[in-house]
Amino acid sequence: MSGSRAIPSETDASKSAVKSFAKMKQILDCFSRIERSLPLADISKRTRMPKATARRILASLQAIGFIEQDGRRDRYRLGIGLFELGSLVLANMDLHREAGPVVNRLQQITGEGVHLCISNGSRIVLIDRREMETAPLNVVTTMEEAPIYCTGVGKAFLAFQSDEAIDRIIREGLKRYTARTITKPPALRAELRLTRERGYAIDNGEHESGVRCVAAPIRNAAGHVFASISVTSVVERMPERRLLGLADTVIQAADQVSRQLGWLGARSEEIAAEPGFEPLRA
Repeated sequence: MSGSRAIPSETDASKSAVKSFAKMKQILDCFSRIERSLPLADISKRTRMPKATARRILASLQAIGFIEQDGRRDRYRLGIGLFELGSLVLANMDLHREAGPVVNRLQQITGEGVHLCISNGSRIVLIDRREMETAPLNVVTTMEEAPIYCTGVGKAFLAFQSDEAIDRIIREGLKRYTARTITKPPALRAELRLTRERGYAIDNGEHESGVRCVAAPIRNAAGHVFASISVTSVVERMPERRLLGLADTVIQAADQVSRQLGWLGARSEEIAAEPGFEPLRA
């Protein structure tokens, strides 16, 4: 019938929904600990969206509590709805249950401290820890945070994120904590490239003087890096040769957790084929 409008197919509707969600995420990613509120003009510029489009999406996010607006200053900020959703996600996350035995075993094998962390977007958040063998074992029940760009667990996470996410961390500032802290963006990007290539990150006293760690990324079922695990100790107990020697052990622990979460990657199989390899057992 001439003049009649075509009915969108289910596939077209699905693609449209994905595009809409992607635009929403672009807007949410504009905010950080440093830039907690932004005007419409800045959001439009960062997302490369027309102001009318950005305003429409902001209104949708505001309607579900993900964005709040200060009408007096025409500025937007993240809403309490995201905190509530994030708390629910963390409470239902399988990471605690699946990683606990691996964290225990990794501490027993190495005799050093083991940290299990996730990211809140801007910083790395400690959710589980076992102390070195000279201290009582302790499971941390309260969150602790650390910079994402100068810790082993942070770099193991950040190295596998998008360029946009890395740029945002750099915009927030690379504060110097020790003489070894990487504070130049080109140097940090080079360090993250090296981390991706070798599959593990090293913190050589970059956050705390005299402390070293080696960390590896943990993936979810879709293969996305959302957490990391590390072995940490003081320099006297962790000379460079031992630090590098522990890398495959930490990678294998990270991969074991990833596989238990549904990831089907191949790195663990490569390590398992190496001579002298002994699998971690809970």
